[in-house]
Amino acid sequence: MLCRKSHYKLLLKHLFPLILQPEPGSPVIIAISAKLVFTEQNMSPGPAFSFVKALKAVNAKLRAHYPESQELFKVILIDDNRSDELNNAIREHNLENLTEIMSGEDLINNLKENNTHLYLSESEEMVTEALNNKIAAAVMKTPGEMAEVSESELRIAFDGDAVLFSNESERVYASEGLEAFYRNEREKVNDPMKEGPFKGFLQVLVKLQRKLHDKKLLDKKCPIRTYLVTSRGGGSPGFRALNTLRYWGLEIDEALFLAGAPKGPMLEKIRPHIFFDDQMFMWREQRKWGQTKRFLQHPSDQILLVIAHAEVGSSPL
Repeated sequence: MLCRKSHYKLLLKHLFPLILQPEPGSPVIIAISAKLVFTEQNMSPGPAFSFVKALKAVNAKLRAHYPESQELFKVILIDDNRSDELNNAIREHNLENLTEIMSGEDLINNLKENNTHLYLSESEEMVTEALNNKIAAAVMKTPGEMAEVSESELRIAFDGDAVLFSNESERVYASEGLEAFYRNEREKVNDPMKEGPFKGFLQVLVKLQRKLHDKKLLDKKCPIRTYLVTSRGGGSPGFRALNTLRYWGLEIDEALFLAGAPKGPMLEKIRPHIFFDDQMFMWREQRKWGQTKRFLQHPSDQILLVIAHAEVGSSPL
């Protein structure tokens, strides 16, 4: 005979089955112009191809450990032609379960309705419009030569100021100089900075990482790896960055404080799929190791940001 407590649980299971089932979760939506994944000329892999393959690898790990969950990466390929060649390329690379095709018509509204977490495009105009609608977005250009990056481990690197964090400290540096910047960071070392345009994307990466960590996929076993690569130094400026992440409840796998040294050598070692940075000079300089460069405008004050695989030079922030 069932005890009263067991009888109550059985009754709940039959009457309210959804209550006892885990929340399936919502997908992480990444919208990408199709021509960045497959080139228009011959449907060969484009600059975002390895990024998409790494997303697929992460999904495989998540499905293995959370078979009922819908909290997976989903890639929306933006394509006005809906060509047979694109569908064939998707099938050839076994990306059917990861991707879907969407027209560019009424794109911004569709991105908002899909709760898009990241939008990559070759169109500066569309990226600016997306950012002005509070969608994390960046322009991606095809480099002359693309670097080899992992297709089994997703590696995303972020600069700090104007990327993960707001540009409040950069404004101090720009208007008052380096000494004023250091003074500002010392005085506000325990005050968290406001969020930047890509804080939300880091947030979803960390959420998926934690799910994998719960299944003992730690350190190198985890297929997601995040980096903070900043020209801030390791004193008060570095502590303020870490304190801000801690205040947000976010962890980063590696925090690299370069104190103004060039980021290129470190990025060449990391080889991230995407590096989000805010220094415009990288857009103009010669490319190194085939980096893919992207830039965006911060909608609040029209600050021009650059997002790239590697950098040639240095900057105070």
